[in-house]
Amino acid sequence: MSESEKIDILLLGAGGREHALLCKLAESPRAGKLWAAPGNGGILAEATLAEGLDQDAPAAVADFATSHGIDLVVIGPEAPLAEGVGDAVRAAGIACFGPNGDAAQMEGSKLFAKQVMERAGVPTACYQSFTEAAPAEAYVRELDGPCVVKADGLAAGKGVIVAQTTEQALAGVRECFSGTFGEAGKTVVVEEMLKGPECSLLALTDGKTVLPLASAQDHKRALEGDLGPNTGGMGVYSPVPFVTPEEHEAMVDIERRVVAQLAADGITYSGCLYGGFMLTKDGPKVLEFNARFGDPETQVVLPRMDCDLVDVFLRCDNGTLDGARVRWEDDFAVSVVLTSAGYPGYYEKGKVITGIEDAERLPGVTVYHAGTKLVGGELVTNGGRVLNVTAVADTFQRAREQAYKAAELIDFEGKTLRHDIGARALRGREAWEV
Repeated sequence: MSESEKIDILLLGAGGREHALLCKLAESPRAGKLWAAPGNGGILAEATLAEGLDQDAPAAVADFATSHGIDLVVIGPEAPLAEGVGDAVRAAGIACFGPNGDAAQMEGSKLFAKQVMERAGVPTACYQSFTEAAPAEAYVRELDGPCVVKADGLAAGKGVIVAQTTEQALAGVRECFSGTFGEAGKTVVVEEMLKGPECSLLALTDGKTVLPLASAQDHKRALEGDLGPNTGGMGVYSPVPFVTPEEHEAMVDIERRVVAQLAADGITYSGCLYGGFMLTKDGPKVLEFNARFGDPETQVVLPRMDCDLVDVFLRCDNGTLDGARVRWEDDFAVSVVLTSAGYPGYYEKGKVITGIEDAERLPGVTVYHAGTKLVGGELVTNGGRVLNVTAVADTFQRAREQAYKAAELIDFEGKTLRHDIGARALRGREAWEV
């Protein structure tokens, strides 16, 4: 296809990440008709529903794309990647953004990723893997202190136990092997706990060229002060103001080495490689890799990215990413997540949402839909994380203030949010040195 030809796009996913992707894709002069499955209230206000399509079914996605003249399939979440949707779409001769199933093991198997990192010689936490509880418990006792217990496979973001004590770690091991996480918990990885501030760095790649995006920092804990249970993310900002140029280059180098190692192993990684890092006193070390855009990191990275995203995604697929044109605005983005009361535990759905239009009238504000649904013409809550209120401004402080000002204009019964997103970063790096 020519570089000016309009192309129709199918986006898979239903969260805030996918809404941000859709908004950026729609800005492209090459964007034709936009389809989505399963979508949400915000996505389906701008795209056509691929009705009845199962995003996790490779053959069904490939058949839909073929029969509807889709030119590019963009895969948002991890599950379709692990199921091999990318393989099926490419086998049908259709461009796809997102790695094939073999490369998606970088997220689908903690052990696989660790072994790739070992071969690539990149810094990460020391670890051991286990298929039985007794030796895992013995290793935990040997560590005798804080450690991290991980179910090897995909567990909907719930298979990681950050244990401050031996007792918590032992409980985590038992939880994994009890069947709580299904197949994902049949192998368990136990690793040392790294110390320092966390940083996410997403990179686009075609398997040869690695194009780093802007740094970001998520806030995983449910409660202010980084307390409470882990969530999918309660807020995020970009870029991370205290990351040094040397640390940034070290993270980029790690991602390049991993992509090169996969290529040496016979695996072409095409799509987004999400690197989760801990900025230790010895330099950045890898916490985890994900095989797709982060959520909610995407909601602050893409608004600052100046590019034709359709062109960039096509280049990731066809091996010409070295010719991509991308620049970054000299600004900051802060996003505050509005959640349903009770999240990440039990929460009710169907609460009417108001005030989004008022929030988006504020300069630099975009509200990305995550857990929303249109019912009888009304927008209602349909998930734990409901909305991502993102603000872009010329300073970190202004972006943060604008995001919270916008968040206050939105209302639904049980609306919950953290009021300290980015507050620690304002205090500088010493805020993590405890």
